[in-house]
Amino acid sequence: MKIERGRPLAPICCCVLPCTVAASTDRGASRGCDLTAEEIGQDRPTGDDVPTWHRAIALLAVISILIGTRLIWTDSVALSPAITLVFMACYGGVLVLAILALVVATGRVMLGVDAAILVLAIVHVLAAYVVHPLPGDEGALTARAASSLLGGQHVYGVAYPEVFTQPGVGLTKTMDGGGDYTYAYPPLAAILTALTMKVVPVLGDYPNLAATAMTTGALIAGAVLLWLLLPRGWQSAATTVMLGYPLLPPYAALGYPAVVAMALLIPVVVAWPTTGAGGRIRRGGVVRAILLGTACAAHQLAWFLVPFLLVGVFAVRRAELPARRALLVVGAFAGLAAAAFLALNLYFIVRDREQWLIGILTPMIQHAVPHGQGLIDISYYLVQGSGALDFYSYATLLFAAALLVASVVFIRTLGPALTVLPWAVFYLSIRSQDGYYLLMTPLWLAAAVTVARGMFATAWQPRLPRLSTSRRRVAAGGLLFVPTVLCLAVAIGTPAPLRMQILSADAHAANNRGVWRLQVRVENQSRNGLVPNFAVSANQSMSGYWRKQDGPPVLAPNQTATYTLVAANPRGYNPGAYGFWKLRAVTDRPQTLSTVAIPTSPAARVASP
Repeated sequence: MKIERGRPLAPICCCVLPCTVAASTDRGASRGCDLTAEEIGQDRPTGDDVPTWHRAIALLAVISILIGTRLIWTDSVALSPAITLVFMACYGGVLVLAILALVVATGRVMLGVDAAILVLAIVHVLAAYVVHPLPGDEGALTARAASSLLGGQHVYGVAYPEVFTQPGVGLTKTMDGGGDYTYAYPPLAAILTALTMKVVPVLGDYPNLAATAMTTGALIAGAVLLWLLLPRGWQSAATTVMLGYPLLPPYAALGYPAVVAMALLIPVVVAWPTTGAGGRIRRGGVVRAILLGTACAAHQLAWFLVPFLLVGVFAVRRAELPARRALLVVGAFAGLAAAAFLALNLYFIVRDREQWLIGILTPMIQHAVPHGQGLIDISYYLVQGSGALDFYSYATLLFAAALLVASVVFIRTLGPALTVLPWAVFYLSIRSQDGYYLLMTPLWLAAAVTVARGMFATAWQPRLPRLSTSRRRVAAGGLLFVPTVLCLAVAIGTPAPLRMQILSADAHAANNRGVWRLQVRVENQSRNGLVPNFAVSANQSMSGYWRKQDGPPVLAPNQTATYTLVAANPRGYNPGAYGFWKLRAVTDRPQTLSTVAIPTSPAARVASP
């Protein structure tokens, strides 16, 4: 892909003092500064071989390394002076490379600066990993599954409650009052972690470190790969999105298997419209297909890209081939990907049978409690809950289908965004965590730089005679999303089914004053019998479920009952920042959420458990 030189990313005003342009026909006499806006940022004939936009991208990369560094440096001081010195050296390296990015005069030297920025970022990520190498829940489960694999034990359908006794490992709670204690991901991350434990024997006794080291290595490998695949001048953008900012490196240090999937998908989406060009799956297409299937064997997030990618490849190939041959190309590509996926899963399919299928589908069927940064926040924070949380899931499915149909009908417009559209689906789901977006942002960059809009100028899209004008096409496109909007309206507009009132709160003594027992009056205002499960929120998440000491197991329609709730944590709970403190009740089948504010200074009596 040819990168045009001398084109700034955006006009930048470099005049500190305001420039006054007089209304005169003599423009040269009326200019209050030496440069016009059009001239600012343009390269001049001074022998400079580096475009301004290239320098800006490199500068943004070194700045991204600095952001958040102070927090990790602070933690390193107590851990090891040697690691602190590494961060100190990184600060110096950032300053040196920032200067070089602005002063070097040749493209060859600037390429060396880009490479040095990448190396500095890798050193910074490794130093941060040494400070915080312990996994989160996904990494800890991966480590436990890898140990089971090495021990010849079953991986799927096995509960690992001991994993969640480790510091910093949280449990994904489910709406039925339980939690998910199983390994609920495709097997590749566990396989790679087991291989890491074998290849590095010292990690055999530390499976958690093996899991996080594996994902951190995958992140670094993905960064190098993206750096190599991007056109000259854009390499430092790869460093920024992969290793800069405290975003993806912390996810890798926590052992998220999605990091492995993301790294594998990078070569898949780079210049992806060339897949099957000429009606043949050549070597590059075979590699893409195998990597796509391998990514699907690493994490479920990769699955959401597959239908959009296949639709895009068919539309581009159909522009140059008959329909049957274009379908054969897409079928061959999909078949190779499926073969790679099945090859990595075959052992588990044979050994664990239906438990394998349930395991890899668990994130979609587990009915986890609401959490995330999407539309679910309306019901979770702004109103008192919802009596129809299931309709968020229906809206998610309809939205995904509508986006896919829109991609077919409007491929010439939406084609360049096909690597972003799949992740928009999660914005409507009950679990809309930011990791679902952040972890795939490198794919957005990879496609944005290597997939030009012109590649879709002649792409096939169905001819709809009655949609001959742009206004009609926009209206038809909007109709695709009407069912989604209706489901969202039901989910948001259905009131919480349980009306709750805090009657009393028992707290510990003043030196440890956490509330450990609550008495709550609950009225079921819905038409369904409900099994309520209670927890408190002092921040964005929910505590462990409180034990129901008394009260009916099932609350019948229009029934009112009093529940005495005892905290799962014997120390009890206190209000969060700014007095945020909620009692939440969730039910399963139907999925509902009801909320009541706990007074920040309740009339609590001191009582011992």
